[in-house]
Amino acid sequence: MQSMDLSEIVDGLKKPGKSKKGLAQALGRQPSAVTALLQGEREIKAREIPLIRAYLELDGARAVPLVGYVGAGAEAHYYDRQQQDELDRVPAPDDTAAETVAVEIRGESLGALFDRWLVYYDEVHRPVSPELIGKLCVVGLADGRVLIKKIQRSKAKGLFHLISNTEAPLTDIAIDWAAPVKSMQPR
Repeated sequence: MQSMDLSEIVDGLKKPGKSKKGLAQALGRQPSAVTALLQGEREIKAREIPLIRAYLELDGARAVPLVGYVGAGAEAHYYDRQQQDELDRVPAPDDTAAETVAVEIRGESLGALFDRWLVYYDEVHRPVSPELIGKLCVVGLADGRVLIKKIQRSKAKGLFHLISNTEAPLTDIAIDWAAPVKSMQPR
């Protein structure tokens, strides 16, 4: 099991662009939890070590940008995929490419177990290409919503059906861009 010394965190937070607030976001906690950690009032949990290492970019830990949050159903957290603003840095999967980014699932669109999971992708298709049909994809819609759905063909030219595990299908939808899900992992 990996261990971590508090001094590594203190030193890592001195790096440009690193902050207690950012570390708290990476851990999915309130900033007060990081303060308590730094003051020795709470211990580092084993599951937090890779997240801390990735955020602080310690020991060659690789991280990728978190560029948005994907909501369930009509609840969507908007972000501009073209600008690809970085909201946070999260641990990188093993098969990371230079273009790999992540979104975080917020809600139960893929099922209750996947709330707050990270979804990684890098191969953005604009327009939707035939190899994406039947695949689970991160999908950007013209209205700015970003969803994770399985793509199916529609009878209407240029439109698609978006399938979910727990919700009714979205039918005859125009897709701005789509990227196949590369991998998923809990945050």
